[in-house]
Amino acid sequence: MSKLLILIVVVLGILAVAQLARVYELTSRLRGKREEDISAGDNRFNARMMWLFLPLYFGFFLWLVMAYGDKMLPVAASEHGAETDWLLDFNWWILIIVFVITNVLLFWFAGKYVYSKDRRAFWQPHNNKLELAWTVAPAAVLAVIIIYGLNTWASITSPASPDALQVELYARQFDWTARYPGADGGLGATDFRLINGTNPLGIVTRESVAGRLAELDKEIAATDSLLAHAILADAKVDELTDQVERMRRNKQRIINLRTLMENDIAEKGVASPYLHGADDIVIKEFHLPVRQEVKLLIRSQDVIHSAYIPHMRAQMNAVPGMTTTIKMVPTITTDSMRLITKNEVFDYILLCNKICGASHYNMQMPLVVTDAATHDAWYAEAMKKPFQAPAEAPAPPTSTPVDSSAVPVDSTAVAQVQQSH
Repeated sequence: MSKLLILIVVVLGILAVAQLARVYELTSRLRGKREEDISAGDNRFNARMMWLFLPLYFGFFLWLVMAYGDKMLPVAASEHGAETDWLLDFNWWILIIVFVITNVLLFWFAGKYVYSKDRRAFWQPHNNKLELAWTVAPAAVLAVIIIYGLNTWASITSPASPDALQVELYARQFDWTARYPGADGGLGATDFRLINGTNPLGIVTRESVAGRLAELDKEIAATDSLLAHAILADAKVDELTDQVERMRRNKQRIINLRTLMENDIAEKGVASPYLHGADDIVIKEFHLPVRQEVKLLIRSQDVIHSAYIPHMRAQMNAVPGMTTTIKMVPTITTDSMRLITKNEVFDYILLCNKICGASHYNMQMPLVVTDAATHDAWYAEAMKKPFQAPAEAPAPPTSTPVDSSAVPVDSTAVAQVQQSH
C-alpha cells in the first residue's frame, strides 16, 4: 500500500510541475514576453551562477577522489605493474592539468563576458598562428605519451629470459587449467586433436597419440557396425556416414602427427618437445614464486578469452589456435599483500576479461604467490597429484586464508610499500 501511495505522490508532483510550467508560459504571453527574450537580470544571474558553480564543481571532484580513492586497486604486485602504474599516473596528471585549466577558463569566461547590448563580440574567422598552436601542442603531448607507452609495452612483451619459469594457462568455457613443466623442466608439445577426457590440454606423447587412435578406431568400428546392422532413416544414415568420414580424416591427421613426432625426436633427441609432455603437471591451481621471472603461455580451447590478473597489471588474450605469451616478475607475496591491504582473506585472482558466454563471471582461479622455498614445496607435492578433469565448470572460487606460519611474510615488500605510502 505504501508503494502505491508513493507512486501516486510522484505522479501528482510531476503533474503539478507541468501545470506550473504551463501557467508560467501563459503569464509570459499575457505580458507580451516572447520565450526567446532573456532579460539583462537573467543574464547577470546566470553569469553569477557560473562563478558559483566553478568551486562547487571542483569541490565535488575532490570529494569523489577522497571518497572513492580507497576503492582502487592496491599497489602493483609485479615489476612491470609498477611501470604500468607510473605510465597511467603520467597520463592522469596531464588529463587533470588540462581538465582544471579548461574548466576554469570555461566558467570564468562564461561569467565575465555576460551578454551586453553595448558590447560587440570580436569575430576572427581565421588565424594561422592560433591553428598551428592548438595543433602542434596536443600533437607533441600525444607523441610523448605514445612513445612512452610503446616503450612500456615493449618491455612487458619482450622475450623472457631462458631461466624464466614457464607456466601455461589454458582457457575454456568457463574455467582455467594450469600446466607446469615436470621433472625435465620443459613443457611438452600440444595438439587439439588429442583432447579427450583424460588429456584435456591435448598434450602430445606417444601414449596419448596411441590412446587417441585406439579411441577413434573403437568409435569408427561402433558406427560402422551400427550402419551395417541397424535399420535407420536415410537422413540418419547420411549423418553417421559423414561422422565416420570425419573420424577417419581426423585419424589420418593424428597418424601424420605421429610421423612428425617421431621424425622430430629422431632429429633433436632429448631436445624435442614431444619428449617433455609425459611428466607435465596439469592442475587446477595457480602458484608462482616471488621475485622470479615467469613466462605465461596462454591458450584457448573454444572462444576468445583473456587472462587478466589485475593486481599484477597483467592481461593477454587467449586466442583459439595460437599461443600468446606475457612475462612478469611478482614482487609481493599473497601473505604480504594481505598485510598491505589489511584484508586477511585477500587473494590474487586470475580472471577472464572477455565476455565469453553465460558463465563468464564464473571463470576465475586464485593465484598464490609465495617465497621460493614454499613454492618449491608446493611444486614437489603437485608432481604427485594426478590430474582429474572436472565434469562441469567449477563454482566461483572462495578466498581461503593462508596459514601465516606456512607462508612467510615478505617483510621487505611490506616495508617498501608502507614507505611509499
